[in-house]
Amino acid sequence: MNRELTRVSALVLVMFLALFTSSSIIQSVQAESLNADQRNSRTIIDSFVVERGAILVDGQPIAQSVPSNDLYNWQREYTNGGLYAAVTGYNTLDQGNTGIEGAMNAELTGTSDSQFLSEIERLLTGRDPQGAAVSTTINAAAQQAAAEGIGDFTGAAVALDPETGEILAMYSSPTFDPNQMAVHDSQLVIDYYNQLEADPAAPLQNRAIGGDLYYPGSVFKMIVASAALKTGDYTLESEFDNPAELKLPQSSSVVKNSTEGQCGPVTDDKVDLETSIVYSCNIPFAQLAAELGEDTIAAEAQAYGFGQPLEIPMGVTPSSYPSDMSEANLMLTGFGQYDVRVTPMQMAMMSASIANDGTLMKPNLIDEIVTDNLTVVSDPQPEVFANPSTPGIASTLRESMEAGVDHGYADLAQIEGATVGGKTGTAENGTDNEPYNLWFTGYAEQDGKKVAVAVVVVPEENISGQGSNEIASPIAKSIMEAVLNS
Repeated sequence: MNRELTRVSALVLVMFLALFTSSSIIQSVQAESLNADQRNSRTIIDSFVVERGAILVDGQPIAQSVPSNDLYNWQREYTNGGLYAAVTGYNTLDQGNTGIEGAMNAELTGTSDSQFLSEIERLLTGRDPQGAAVSTTINAAAQQAAAEGIGDFTGAAVALDPETGEILAMYSSPTFDPNQMAVHDSQLVIDYYNQLEADPAAPLQNRAIGGDLYYPGSVFKMIVASAALKTGDYTLESEFDNPAELKLPQSSSVVKNSTEGQCGPVTDDKVDLETSIVYSCNIPFAQLAAELGEDTIAAEAQAYGFGQPLEIPMGVTPSSYPSDMSEANLMLTGFGQYDVRVTPMQMAMMSASIANDGTLMKPNLIDEIVTDNLTVVSDPQPEVFANPSTPGIASTLRESMEAGVDHGYADLAQIEGATVGGKTGTAENGTDNEPYNLWFTGYAEQDGKKVAVAVVVVPEENISGQGSNEIASPIAKSIMEAVLNS
């Protein structure tokens, strides 16, 4: 009898210890992750009891909570919802959230660890629960310029402060209305979501930082040029053969320049690296890629952020450079084709680093987080992300990019009174029938202000005489002007 009692007691003790351990883990270790889990319906419902903090641009709310007339206390309201959808994302009753609404959910609902003391103060004073306000780094004029410039095109734009990494504009087109995701009728939300999902234009994709990544075309040439300069074996005066077409090794494919002739304004058997950048010639860069080799270009791409995790605080899909290529495919990557894939954020980061003497600052969308009693709980400071090149290499790259804007294939980005450097790019999308990706990336500086930008648009069809310089460069120019004039 005593033996059986001992066994039962031991079993009860083991079960108690297991229960105690699991509950302790849940309460102390997993509590924050469980609260953040979008499947936790109790947390979601509780969050609507709290006046969710506002999301601000230039001190004005672009997302805020307003009193609701149903069983929930608050409903989210978005000002200029389509303009800022790539920034705010959406917040729904029971279908999850995205953008800042998702990445900063704990702060917006007042449940983050950094707001613990504010929560204690609220309980002691009896104040109604309220989340913290999230102030963004977005420049309203630059965001508006991006939206107006891209218009009905599919595409995206990103603008950065090269010296701080602050994200000054982030726009994705087509966009959507987050207000329709915020209503307290789940069926209406689901219907609208399904409508957006079924749209072949994929408006829910944030093309600035993710979605189906883009072929970069000639804007990738700046990374190849950077890799070449870093070896010490090349300068802007280094020369390459200058045929009108180049047959790829062990392939029937032929590489041509955009003019379908030799590179540059002067016919010659040789062409230098600077001319190849200024006039965006493919054949010299195909040769350069073959000379550098896959590993050298891959390492340089990684140095600029390719393949690296990044949160702004939303996660950015890493850009990618292919591996294990044939020589022919390697040569295609020299001008951003084959399977090179990028986000506009990545291309803006590249230009920002070049504009900042080779130092790449970590992109950041958050200026500060302030509680309802005006306590600053977070004030992110500029942070170095990487040092992909030296000041000398960056200066050389700027020389070629500024020549491209002054008298080359990026001249429609010129801004009176400002120093502007840029690179255009036109990338094929698999077949002759698909419209090209039209790119501009670069930077501008005037009176101590700097801005780096990347713009990509995909027209419904290719139009003769309307390439990257005619379409993407003016959009980038308007964004840069908005920052310089603000």
